[in-house]
Amino acid sequence: MGNETAESLLAALDRVIRERRNADPAHSYVASLLQDGPARISRKLGEEAVEAVIAGISEDDEALAAELADLWFHSLVLLASRGLDSTAVTSVLEQRFGLSGLEEKRRREN
Repeated sequence: MGNETAESLLAALDRVIRERRNADPAHSYVASLLQDGPARISRKLGEEAVEAVIAGISEDDEALAAELADLWFHSLVLLASRGLDSTAVTSVLEQRFGLSGLEEKRRREN
């Protein structure tokens, strides 16, 4: 992908996931996940989260980056299964940007 920004990379991944929605599940991992629905994707996301936690504890930076890439990817597939894409998350992050984490948390609790 070269020097693309994170935003354009997310948009490209969104596009690929949308395109693979109608692919043959026997030949496309994304299509097979989407065919099985949000519950299966959510379970897979949970598995990836646990693997990311383990990698974080192990202090292996390469493993952590790889596991977080898996986590992010499966998050995008879960969003797609619900008719959303990465902009659903980036919009929330944009709203929170510049806020103290503690202030943002207080706002969500009210």
